[in-house]
Amino acid sequence: MAGALGRMGRTVADMVGADPDLTLVARFDRPDAAGDGLVSQAEALAACDVVVDFSTAAASADLAAAAAARGGPALVIGSTGFRDAQLAAIARAAQKVAIVSAGNFALGVNVLLGLVRQAAATLPADSFDIEVLEAHHARKIDAPSGTALMLGEAAAEGRGADLQKVAKRGRDGITGARPRGEIGFAAIRGGGLVGEHAVIFAGEEEILTLAHSARDRGLFARGALAAARWASKQPPGQYDMQDVLGFSKKA
Repeated sequence: MAGALGRMGRTVADMVGADPDLTLVARFDRPDAAGDGLVSQAEALAACDVVVDFSTAAASADLAAAAAARGGPALVIGSTGFRDAQLAAIARAAQKVAIVSAGNFALGVNVLLGLVRQAAATLPADSFDIEVLEAHHARKIDAPSGTALMLGEAAAEGRGADLQKVAKRGRDGITGARPRGEIGFAAIRGGGLVGEHAVIFAGEEEILTLAHSARDRGLFARGALAAARWASKQPPGQYDMQDVLGFSKKA
């Protein structure tokens, strides 16, 4: 378990401990972390079949490079907020090891992705505006969330658009009229919110809202462990939860 001292790291560890088919062989966190049964990254990589990683984007990129350098183990990465260089490092590592990377491991969210893609393909851009809304706890450090970006990508794919060209990450001041085809994002941070996501397709005469609410972190941990079981049997490559759940044609 990477990022073992975090909230998700502890949740995953507890769930592994309650599953007789799984064994938690090592836990590690940032290099200066000590005690609480933690080991070094190198010790953990040598001891396990799969690493489940809920740490930070930078730590995940470094972990992927380290795993690739030794030819394993497989990785399940749940970190978000990646920069382009970090994503490129993970893609290179996936040439040597199996890596499942997802902004959200919940089954419902992955079904939602398909619904958003289909709705975006069906509802014309000149008649329906798309807004992605998300809300998380006060300790989350990146915005929009990884899940919100996944939903934005799904909407852009449905419309055959490049999200980087049509995304609007925030509005402030005199912004002018909303351009047609724009995909907007709004983020809320506060308290202990686990995860709320909604995609609004707003027309002049009707509004369609597709939404998902997370009630407990256990659902993410269960999805990550399902991904870990799946990744342990896969050849090197870069995968996501669509592959794990059999939704992707390449799986």
